[in-house]
Amino acid sequence: MFQAVVIIRQRSYWLLAKVISAYIGAVIGAGFASGQEIMQFFILHGNSGLIGAGLAAVLFAYLGGLVMYLAITMHSGSYKKLFCYLLGKKAGRYMDVFNLFMLLGGVGVMMAGSAAVFSEHFGLPSKAGIGSVAVLTSLVLMGGLEGVLNANVCLVPLKYLAVLSISLAVILSPGGLSGFHAGAAAGGGVTGSWALAGFLYVSYNMVVPVAVLSSLGKTVPLRIGLAGGALGGLLLGLAIFLVTAAGLAHMPEAASYQVPMLYLAGPFGPVLRLSLGLLIWLAILTTAIANAHGFASRLAPAGGVPYRLYGIGSCLLALPLAGFSFSSLVRFLYPLFGYAGLVLLLALLARPLICFCRNR
Repeated sequence: MFQAVVIIRQRSYWLLAKVISAYIGAVIGAGFASGQEIMQFFILHGNSGLIGAGLAAVLFAYLGGLVMYLAITMHSGSYKKLFCYLLGKKAGRYMDVFNLFMLLGGVGVMMAGSAAVFSEHFGLPSKAGIGSVAVLTSLVLMGGLEGVLNANVCLVPLKYLAVLSISLAVILSPGGLSGFHAGAAAGGGVTGSWALAGFLYVSYNMVVPVAVLSSLGKTVPLRIGLAGGALGGLLLGLAIFLVTAAGLAHMPEAASYQVPMLYLAGPFGPVLRLSLGLLIWLAILTTAIANAHGFASRLAPAGGVPYRLYGIGSCLLALPLAGFSFSSLVRFLYPLFGYAGLVLLLALLARPLICFCRNR
């Protein structure tokens, strides 16, 4: 009896780890791991950026728990049902189609990002970068939903701990805390307001997590789903806070670099710089897997052979996009992702209030 209880608890913890990893893996991509996203949305706002990071943590935790609650209570296997519930049937269908193209675009952007890392950081052929992401993503999706979750549990903690380790090393290094106060005078960012920046950052990053988390509605118990969504959001907030603090410790110098995390890791030697390059590539790979899974789970929510074929097909369909430069794709596609994410965020925030008012 006792042994059975222990086994059940172990399985519950393992499933909780899968939900948390799926959420974090869908958000921490190349932009996050490079430090450029955090620079634009938080660090350039100075001390207020830390408050913005706290706001993002609260929103990520709330939205993660809410998406898991809706997915589980609706018993969803993909995001289509969730979209129709949040936006209505007509708008939900339009958003559904648009989201399919966004997920394909996300796979293409990650392939292009891998090509850039291979050529600029590792000195390897860019085609090898494209091929590595395409092949590894396809192999992971061949394992179905379980394969995706297991890959996230293995890979996501590595990149998450690497981000935290570099940030803490910078903050705790000699002069780190004193430099923090000097950097606090920085201003700017994507908007003039730290609150709006935190809000936009979450909306910009919720498209893929909604696609990933909503596919777990049939496989995760409600209690674990709520805990996984909330804890995943809080851990994301912690990473944002620490990267922001590390960046503030080296302002304004860090703001002049395309890859701020690479600059922050510079004083710690070539080994850490190489590790950071691997971290960025790992973030690219896990984000590509999340996008491809979202695409495949939407078209084949029951899984099986159709899911695997759509997963591989998403990599093949995204290959033409990988021929464009990473920066060009980000400049063109990411604003579209941001607007779509803003629609989703507003719907997620408004829908519970509407239901509450109706039931009073």
